[in-house]
Amino acid sequence: MISLQQLTKEFGAQTAVDALTLEIPAGQIVGFLGPNGAGKSTTLKMLTGMLEPTSGSATICGFDLRTDVLEVKRRVGFVPESGAVFESLTGLEYLEMVAALYAIPEEAARERIRQFIAFFDLSFDTLTDKLLGAYSKGMRRKVVITAALLHNPPVVFFDEPLDGLDANAAVGFKALIQTLAHEGKTIVYSSHILDVVERVCDRVIIIDQGRLLVDGAPDQLVAAAGAGTLERLFTQLTGGNELERRAADFAKTFRP
Repeated sequence: MISLQQLTKEFGAQTAVDALTLEIPAGQIVGFLGPNGAGKSTTLKMLTGMLEPTSGSATICGFDLRTDVLEVKRRVGFVPESGAVFESLTGLEYLEMVAALYAIPEEAARERIRQFIAFFDLSFDTLTDKLLGAYSKGMRRKVVITAALLHNPPVVFFDEPLDGLDANAAVGFKALIQTLAHEGKTIVYSSHILDVVERVCDRVIIIDQGRLLVDGAPDQLVAAAGAGTLERLFTQLTGGNELERRAADFAKTFRP
């Protein structure tokens, strides 16, 4: 479903993504991890057609990212970290606009919207009576997730999807992505909440400075490194041990 071959993105002299090569099949939930500035969001933006690669290639559902970008966009859903929406629209207006962009018939779109808002425990009145600019962060996130799934894409990219969701909504979301994967959809899940990634993802990819560090089942990677947890493995691979030491040294400055 997703194939990357030496995918690279440069911004001037800086290489944000450095020759990534990997394959992701249908029905898999992949945790896409890395420290801040590792190149995760840049990679996702390339795979959703928002940024053009500098070199290398990628295909989504068999369509080339460079030559068939519109076909790629028809087949992917994307929840960006920013959660950006048109704040001057109501939630319903925004979702109906997204449905129209994907040529979903109005009646079918309304039914899908009703199903999603019921799942996320939103009232239809909320979608029609308030502009998105007045929504809470969590409510806005629910609308953005709904928009990403509205056209029933076979591939979905999530960038920090739990940001702003309350505990119940987060539990429901985790059940949702597992259900989507069981139905054959490919889920790429980028997050810093590593305990959640460890529980829900079939596979973990960790990158740093744009380069692939490890790729495999989380339990196998953790066991091979003797790390105990995915969080500890992540820390070992990306220099977090040094940050812990610096934090301990910094804390000493507050001691009498």
